Amino acid sequence: MTSGPTSPSGRIRVLVVDDSVVIRRLVTDVLSAHPQVEVVGIAQNGRVAVEKVAELSPDAVTMDIEMPEMNGIQAVRLLRRTHPRLPIVMFSTLTERGASATLDALAAGASDYVTKPANVGSVAESQQSVREQLIPKLMALCARRRAAGDVVARPAEPPRQATPRPTRHGPFGVLAIGCSTGGPDALSTVLPHLPGDLAVPVLVVQHMPPLFTRMLAQRLDGACRLQVVEATEGEPVVPGKVLIAQGGYHLEVRPRSGSMIAHLTEDPPENFCRPAVDVLFRSVCSAYRDRVLAVVLTGMGRDGEQGARLIRSAGGEVFAQDEASSVVWGMPGAVAAAGQADRILPLSQIATELSTVLPRRAAPVGVNR
Repeated sequence: MTSGPTSPSGRIRVLVVDDSVVIRRLVTDVLSAHPQVEVVGIAQNGRVAVEKVAELSPDAVTMDIEMPEMNGIQAVRLLRRTHPRLPIVMFSTLTERGASATLDALAAGASDYVTKPANVGSVAESQQSVREQLIPKLMALCARRRAAGDVVARPAEPPRQATPRPTRHGPFGVLAIGCSTGGPDALSTVLPHLPGDLAVPVLVVQHMPPLFTRMLAQRLDGACRLQVVEATEGEPVVPGKVLIAQGGYHLEVRPRSGSMIAHLTEDPPENFCRPAVDVLFRSVCSAYRDRVLAVVLTGMGRDGEQGARLIRSAGGEVFAQDEASSVVWGMPGAVAAAGQADRILPLSQIATELSTVLPRRAAPVGVNR
């Protein structure tokens, strides 16, 4: 079962769920002020939210995490049984507990999250913070549910046949991955299935704020055969290790004493993001030239498109997640539409393909595997 049709006006119909009257009013005011969004109901806890979804068939839900009777994570699990594709955006706090709960919600099936305003000086600033985060995500997540040509969201450009690129010489030397909306779930599908004897380093940019990226790395480390850590300044970039860019910092690689190290910068955001995928892709292209294999997973926007073009111009290769398995086919769709995807693959096949084409470390003499 999926949610019902949009309103006759073509607006996105949203259910707002939060136990705080202040936050409900804040979110409702922000959404109601947008000409392409309609608030169709409110709920004060997860139990009421599940009932309201059945009653109102909204196009999307904004969901608080900590609520009485039934919290947001429990509500997401219930809703996913009957509404597997209903966009659900969680409201999170920028705290360690909030980050952990948000990752739990994403693992339970939430589509994305926004952070609650903190340390802002006025209601207007709080509204601006919510508006800037929430509206674009609702538009992107609801894009598939809109008719082609709707003013709210246009369908992604169709893929183009990959443009010619120089022939690559030798094995790949690095795997670079970029993702955004839906990325934590995609990473948890791909990274745990990579072999522990992978002979290349793995560098990841996931659009997330500080603290969230550290907790994401910790969770992935517990599920993967490769070591997964949040990148730190000067950290060696070595085979068998996955470095995830810190929230708030771009991730680059730099040569030092014949090897590579991680370099973090606070240069201006690119594509409205820091870390940005394009920054990472440019850096690995400069360092590894035609030995780069890049993967662009689910995410809104176009971050990674320009970097993918550079990688392929140097002789490297780029894989893109396909539309059907993407939460939002923005980033991989942009790469595919630009003719910069050597392969367009469903999420379930990406780890297998990577394991096939990436080099493996030789086993020690006398050790059977």
